[in-house]
Amino acid sequence: MTDTPAGTGKRIELTIRALILGCLLAAVFTAANTYLGLKVGLTFASAIPAAVISMALLRAFRGSTIWENMTVQTVASVGGAMSSIIFVLPGLVMIGWWMNFPFWESVMICILGGVLGVTFSIPLRRTLVVQGGLPYPEGVAAAEVLKVGSPGAEQTQEAVRENRSGLFVVIGGAIASAFFGFLAAARVFAAETAAFLRLPAALGGGATGVGFSMQFALLGAGHLIGLAVGLTQLFGLVLAWLIFVPILTSPEFAAWAAAHGLPSVAASVPADAGAEGLAMTVWAQEVRFIGAGVIGVAALWTLAKLAKPLVAGLASALTAQSRRAHGEALELTEQDIPIKIVGLLSVAALVGIAVLLAVVAQGTALAGSAPLLVVGGLVYVVVIGFAVAAICGYMAGLIGSSNSPVSGVGILAIIIASLLMLGVLAIAGVPADPSVVAFALIVTAVVFAVAVIANDNLQDLKTGQLVEATPWRQQTALLVGVVAGALVIPFVLDMMNQAFGFEGGPPAIVQGSQTLAAPQATLISALAKGVISGDLRWDLIGIGAVVGVGVIILDVILRRTTNDRIKLPPLAAGIGVYLPAAVTTMLVVGAVCGWLYDRAVKSTRYADVARRMGVLLASGLIVGESLFGVLTAAIIVSSRNEAPFALLPADSAWPAMIAGLIAFVGLTYALYAWVRRRAAQV
Repeated sequence: MTDTPAGTGKRIELTIRALILGCLLAAVFTAANTYLGLKVGLTFASAIPAAVISMALLRAFRGSTIWENMTVQTVASVGGAMSSIIFVLPGLVMIGWWMNFPFWESVMICILGGVLGVTFSIPLRRTLVVQGGLPYPEGVAAAEVLKVGSPGAEQTQEAVRENRSGLFVVIGGAIASAFFGFLAAARVFAAETAAFLRLPAALGGGATGVGFSMQFALLGAGHLIGLAVGLTQLFGLVLAWLIFVPILTSPEFAAWAAAHGLPSVAASVPADAGAEGLAMTVWAQEVRFIGAGVIGVAALWTLAKLAKPLVAGLASALTAQSRRAHGEALELTEQDIPIKIVGLLSVAALVGIAVLLAVVAQGTALAGSAPLLVVGGLVYVVVIGFAVAAICGYMAGLIGSSNSPVSGVGILAIIIASLLMLGVLAIAGVPADPSVVAFALIVTAVVFAVAVIANDNLQDLKTGQLVEATPWRQQTALLVGVVAGALVIPFVLDMMNQAFGFEGGPPAIVQGSQTLAAPQATLISALAKGVISGDLRWDLIGIGAVVGVGVIILDVILRRTTNDRIKLPPLAAGIGVYLPAAVTTMLVVGAVCGWLYDRAVKSTRYADVARRMGVLLASGLIVGESLFGVLTAAIIVSSRNEAPFALLPADSAWPAMIAGLIAFVGLTYALYAWVRRRAAQV
């Protein structure tokens, strides 16, 4: 690989056209990820589809290079990653602090935290990316796509055909996914089905259920997370719905809890609520906190394994700065943004955070304690922010940024922040009111922005290392991507809030519909309120922690005895407990479909191409349905019509569930078959 394109004297890498295209793609992927995250609590890595689209579009310009495509992919992927801030921000609506999403406050939370995410991840690059020996699966895959599809000496006619076919696969998957979403919105097909039942007395007499969400966005997400994570989520689903829910809804448990003076949600559920009402209430108010305990322990376990790499990464960055200061020239692929500039950027971001926190405290019960809160908030952001940057960067390298434990980090962060707020209340004598919860959520949102950006950045930096990109240019592109993604998020959040609403927020336009799930935001806001009010169910979190320890032990045993062939990622088990059953079921189906597809093409001459095409199909499925969902929300808000695409009445006798299931299965098979044929043609 050469440093310059043929016939030129300089490297084409960080260009205006690359930044503009990257920002446009960042807006698209941020909107799609925001929708997906609010609906199901998951986001997807947009690096690979962004790289494919970039290569197809920049081919029209003379002199485009693999490094310029790398710039586009970097800006687009970090913009999409920024959408994960929705795991916290909706909590401010849920507690009644915000009625909508104020533009500048929302944007500044994202930008200030995102900039720290970039600067904190720079000193970690050498340890976790260059020297860490971590696989970085998504980063490696993105690098392979860039190598085969970008102009240069290594490109062949086969690579050109694959690049073009890959773009068609992304677009075709998006169209199919969006069309099925339209038919579901038109009530031609059902988007979800669920069944609940009471267990016989011999099995305790509790309630349970199973759900199945016919959404191609979930199918695509399942394909991307892989079989190991998918099956571990199934393990969590079994724990939740075949063990915890039946036990906690059983009459025997209610009687035992009453006899011992313990709370029981099941005892407060009306008798006429039925099996569904009982099971869903207990899952939402009790079982999900068990899942939170599992996730928290998983995040702590990761942090414990990272102490040594953290110290080594910082030492390596300081060594590189010393070499520069003594006039030693670093190789192009070793040139990070100088550590002094990194420090200045970090200080500027912290000053902005201080102003933001001071503004939040003004006019509330916290005003008198504002200096203490601002200083404490800054210390918290620096210490916890750097720790979570390392955790997420390590996990991104281990299992991919899509599977990194940003959810678990958010849960730990809000619990720690809320406990610290309790200390402030005791010192300053401030009463516990909504402003205390809001302050804890905003500080956590900043830390969460640090986490999600560091999570994505290190994956992108791995791609850059493999294609010999210049780190400082890539890190500059990362900063641009942070701003691009931050500017989109408030608009999408406001549309979704007005159209569908959040639990505890203002009434939505779509009357009687289920509010947006936003599972992480719901859980994080509940944790904040529970800690500060003193009524958090620590017993349930403790049970989850014990389960998490058991899962960690089992995972360690499986990895050692099978040489890492069989795994049980603890975070995935926790997610399987606290995500809605219909969502988890479809994610597992997607993971199995992806595994079956990869296995079917494994022995073919075009196996590598087919696997890459499968990833692009999955990405297209997510983007298509997610963008249709954003469009639907916009139309609902503008027209005030809660069902703008309805072709059939809500009480139609048309068997939408059966028809939808048949169509979903048939279209899934047809799409995978189509992608395999295109791979064979390449």
